[in-house]
Amino acid sequence: MLFAAASAFSQESSSKTSESSARAPSETTSGVGPSATLKAVLSAACSQNQAEFGRFLTARSKEAFSRMTPQARIALMKRFVLLNEAGKATASANPAGRPIVRCQTPDVTTEMQIGGADLRDNVAFLPMELRDATDTTGSDAHQITLGLVREDGEWRLLSLGLLLLDLPALEVEWDAAEMETTERNAVEALNQVGKAIETYRSKYSRLPESLANLGQPLHGAANGEAAGLLDSDLANGIKNGYAIRYVIVGASTVGAPAKYELAATPQQYGRTGRRSFFRDSNGGLHAADRRGAVGSEADPKLE
Repeated sequence: MLFAAASAFSQESSSKTSESSARAPSETTSGVGPSATLKAVLSAACSQNQAEFGRFLTARSKEAFSRMTPQARIALMKRFVLLNEAGKATASANPAGRPIVRCQTPDVTTEMQIGGADLRDNVAFLPMELRDATDTTGSDAHQITLGLVREDGEWRLLSLGLLLLDLPALEVEWDAAEMETTERNAVEALNQVGKAIETYRSKYSRLPESLANLGQPLHGAANGEAAGLLDSDLANGIKNGYAIRYVIVGASTVGAPAKYELAATPQQYGRTGRRSFFRDSNGGLHAADRRGAVGSEADPKLE
């Protein structure tokens, strides 16, 4: 299937780039060959630079990549370097002149050695060895073959191992998997905000007027205007694809009797989440598929 797809990409690219087809197989209109392109891809994946990584996708995949959530884009880039956090990329070459990309994070550094390209018209396949930089014997090295296709005179990502990077076909599956995480994070966010509100109430004997009052102070010590209890995302009412809403219930904000409600609603229904979550004035959590609308205490209790 992969080679059939590669052939289809090659034919499509040939029709678009008749002028560049007459060039040497590794040459592009910008003079950057597949090895140099893959080096740039790995560097972008290492630093989790979404804009830079997107430059090396085919036009069809680039459009789908732009629709993906930031978390899904990062998850895709992690597959190229097998690291959970962003790192610092440095490039060098081995004695044979083959590119090497090192990705350094606080905990571990990986090394990716790129082999020679197997060129087939407008498609190139490059072997890559990925290993921990401390593994001098290569006993735990991963051997991966990456595919690139020439589109409009530039090399673009085609495959990672046996995974054809047809992002429009994959994004629905990835969104479903991603939604489980974002929905779980939304519940955690509501609990975190609720805890911050109670801490604020205990310290200042009243409810905060808005989530912004729970954020970090720009200067000086924490105070009633910026209590330093939430990160900037939550203080702005946004967290991992969900919008967080805080509403004071009743006229009074003073003392223990004052009540409030919280809601978490998917920013992109069907992509960042399906269920809307609601924390009632007694602290009970509710959840329901509201098709993107705000939840209420009439929704089923969240177990």
